[in-house]
Amino acid sequence: MVDRLVRDGVLRTPRVIEAMRAMPRHLFVPRPLRESAYYDTPLTIGSGQTISAPHMVGMMLEYLELREGHSVLEIGGGSGYHAALVARVVGPQGRVFALERIASLAMKAQGRLQRLGLEQRVEVLVRDGSQGYPEKAPFDRIFVTSGAPEIPPPLIRDLREGGKLLVPVGARSFQDLILGKKVEGELETESLGGVVFVPLVGKHGFE
Repeated sequence: MVDRLVRDGVLRTPRVIEAMRAMPRHLFVPRPLRESAYYDTPLTIGSGQTISAPHMVGMMLEYLELREGHSVLEIGGGSGYHAALVARVVGPQGRVFALERIASLAMKAQGRLQRLGLEQRVEVLVRDGSQGYPEKAPFDRIFVTSGAPEIPPPLIRDLREGGKLLVPVGARSFQDLILGKKVEGELETESLGGVVFVPLVGKHGFE
């Protein structure tokens, strides 16, 4: 899987490549789907949610330009796979906070992270991610793994000056992946192309 993503130019950064090689994706999908864990396709994880296709996860990791020691906020923790990869990239001095609104998914994700020895680097919380996480702000990076109708204002608030925000924005069925950088308190954005994510549900998401 990783060799293909490198060959296709999706993965370029050594730390990202190493993280994806090291992370056992099959542990983050339901047992009946484990034979498909390394196919480049999204898979259902229950409760109407999915684990993103490997190429999309890799693209997002590259776009974020993560550095060792970064503090990172994830909106939509899901299976815990994306947070685990981010934790590998930012290293022991970094921290990842994954917000997940569905308690059963959050509990399973935290269990997987503990089994992988990442519980000191990743904290999974059950809450409305569209409202951000001001208690631990500001964050060097924030990324959203579900489609929002607009960029949630609390995420801009919680982003560190000079920090980057990655979020799919658009309709329930199709979005543009937006990359923003906070400059003098405002978010400068660019579109990275069309994507399809499950809807962001919450105060600043869909109903």
